[in-house]
Amino acid sequence: MKIVPVILSGGSGTRLWPLSRAVLPKQLLPLVSENTMLQETLLRLSSWAEIEPPIVVCGNDHRFLVAEQLRQVNLNPEAIVLEPVARNTAPAIAAAAIALKDKDVLMLVLPADHVITDVAAFEAAVRRASVAAEQGKLVTFGIEPTQPETGYGYIQSGNALTTADGCFEVARFVEKPDAATAQQYLDAGNFNWNSGMFLFKPTVFLAELQQYAPAMVSAVTQAVEQSYKDLDFVRLHEASFAESPSDSIDYAVMEKTKLAAVVPASMGWNDVGSWTALKDVQPNDASGNAIRGDVFLKNVTNTLIRAEHRFVAAVGVEDLLIVETGDAVLVAHRDCAQDVKNIVDHLKASGRTEHQMHPRVYRPWGWYEGIDVGERFQVKRIMVKPGEKLSLQMHHHRAEHWVVVSGSAMITVDGQTKLFTENESTYIPIGSTHRLENPGKLPLHLIEVQSGSYLGEDDIVRYEDTYGRN
Repeated sequence: MKIVPVILSGGSGTRLWPLSRAVLPKQLLPLVSENTMLQETLLRLSSWAEIEPPIVVCGNDHRFLVAEQLRQVNLNPEAIVLEPVARNTAPAIAAAAIALKDKDVLMLVLPADHVITDVAAFEAAVRRASVAAEQGKLVTFGIEPTQPETGYGYIQSGNALTTADGCFEVARFVEKPDAATAQQYLDAGNFNWNSGMFLFKPTVFLAELQQYAPAMVSAVTQAVEQSYKDLDFVRLHEASFAESPSDSIDYAVMEKTKLAAVVPASMGWNDVGSWTALKDVQPNDASGNAIRGDVFLKNVTNTLIRAEHRFVAAVGVEDLLIVETGDAVLVAHRDCAQDVKNIVDHLKASGRTEHQMHPRVYRPWGWYEGIDVGERFQVKRIMVKPGEKLSLQMHHHRAEHWVVVSGSAMITVDGQTKLFTENESTYIPIGSTHRLENPGKLPLHLIEVQSGSYLGEDDIVRYEDTYGRN
């Protein structure tokens, strides 16, 4: 039976701040390899004969990044489904199941932000699970524990299924335990970490969801039936989806159904839920250090150092987490990795923006990056991808100077269009209708100097936009 991957790409990854942020969360970052977590999740399935094009479920703010990252690795999805509001995993999975209910397929539900280092073991586990799933079971994957971990929920295995080798009935799901209870689970031998990965028939899942959460099925069905295409995306009907209860698949179905089965497996799995977890899945040097970027160390042990933009030096320290980005630096003891989310809470409460976006902000046409800002002025770097263009727009409160650094720029100001090349510049007065386009085959880089009484991104009146933005 064919398998359709359903990739859940809606998380925020607050414990990986300052790298992971609201508009660029961990699943869209290259944390472990040169590929992003989303790309790695899909690439590990790409050679399987039975795998169909995936359905990716994500938030509206991430849609262009998701589409671009799939394009970069030559993956054509069945659909990129946009959640108008976050409603946890059960409604997201339900939307995919409703779209697939008339097809004779299995759904392989995978978070977009997990690491699996033993792909062969992962594939073998999916093949074992597919036997039970074809027989009408809702199969989850239990990760064989290597330590008494208190950060994961657990699944207790019951009797072995006689009709599916390597599969077991689920005796119960248990919440994250304390250290003593986690050790008991490890000693018992029939408890596994809850991976959040599932395999089942869409119709079976929907039937169980209808039994235990009928209001969710009703709301999501309406959202799918009234969905509409927007460029490369499928937009779920906003009001209908918002009516759905917010719940995880575990609480909504898996902990209640009598059809739950588990496949225990050891596949080098890690949910990368903190900086210490990321350190565990990266190469460490002889002193136990995980290093990335321009870094100098002397007498440093058991430390993660990640330098994204600047040179970082550490001398005579141990057991630290040091993460540098363009606008923030994190220094924490490794035992406090879970407390990083408190920094994000502080930034939100203080009305700051460092939890939302990086200095480099990605757009469907490319990106822009803040260089300097002061009283009544702001300087940015802008990159426009070949063949792309910004919206036709106007600003009420700011003028702009553009200097082409490299590439070719087709610039329209008040209906007059002119081609600019490197070292040339132009001026856009306040209130002028203007547009920037890259007609060339190479990226366009330019410097933008804004001046005026208000420089916020909301001072944009769009008249025409290739990407359907308001």
